[in-house]
Amino acid sequence: METQCRCGDACIQPASMVLKDIESFYRACTLCKTWNLKKFSPLASQMDIGKINTTFGLCDCGRRHLDIVIAHVLKIMIDEGIKDERSTLRDTCVPIITPAYPLNSIPYLPENSLVILSDEVNKKCAQRIVKEVREVKGVLKGNIMETAGLKDSDLSPNVYELLAGCEMRCDIVQTPYGTLCIHKDQGKIHIEFPQVKSPKIEILQKVLEKYDAPSVLDCTCGPGTLGITCLKAGAREVVFNDIWFPAVVMTAVNLETNGFPVDTWDPEKDVIVEGEKFKVYSLDIRQLKNVLDEKFDICIIDAFPGIDTEEFVEAAGRLGKEVVVI
Repeated sequence: METQCRCGDACIQPASMVLKDIESFYRACTLCKTWNLKKFSPLASQMDIGKINTTFGLCDCGRRHLDIVIAHVLKIMIDEGIKDERSTLRDTCVPIITPAYPLNSIPYLPENSLVILSDEVNKKCAQRIVKEVREVKGVLKGNIMETAGLKDSDLSPNVYELLAGCEMRCDIVQTPYGTLCIHKDQGKIHIEFPQVKSPKIEILQKVLEKYDAPSVLDCTCGPGTLGITCLKAGAREVVFNDIWFPAVVMTAVNLETNGFPVDTWDPEKDVIVEGEKFKVYSLDIRQLKNVLDEKFDICIIDAFPGIDTEEFVEAAGRLGKEVVVI
């Protein structure tokens, strides 16, 4: 299966490549300057904003402190009349690093390692940010409080608008069965921030420990994180499903990049993707009973916050021995 990013760059890579130098990817070198900017105080009261440019705060190692990168973004937004000199770093944008790796200190960013989300930015400003702020690979317009994706079949999907650059990101997810690299078309897939231990993975682990090579139905798979974890854990079969087609596209990509080759890809069929131990569908969970004639050991439901899962659980209960709501 083709896993080339639409932008033409190497945004999608095998997990082994992403993880190769990840522990040092955001680490300051011995020459990197320490910055102590106050995020809730106006930036203009802390520094001369006019001095900020592409090289301001840039170390010879090619990295800049996250706060300086966001200060550069804010400077451009002020130039464009979107923000004023009372603006703070905190209310500039939502910074989303890529690869998303759990850190215990503020990162120093290399080139093309940040996607930003703002509900105020316009296209002209976004294009300037991508052109002038070397660390920013893409600018999305949207509200972080409005989750990207499709919550249920009777609702309209919510997407963030890509104004400039590329929105492809990679989340690094630690599991007991190996580290996963989950790529996301971030304007269409819900944002998750990196954690050392994922509560979802911990819940899933407790269920998997009860079985030896279970069959699994990941009813609302998103970009595939939980189902791929099951494959890593030794599941004999995993069926992935999500009503949101962009999510199953990412599932297919993530199966490939995490070591599970896709044998067939056909968006016109019920089984969109198939490999040695997996299949991928894009159906309403309530329709799955019409195309699946087997009983799974485990059915996973990972719905959006605030969604009533009663119908989902009922539908999954007809297909699985144990239904796990995560």
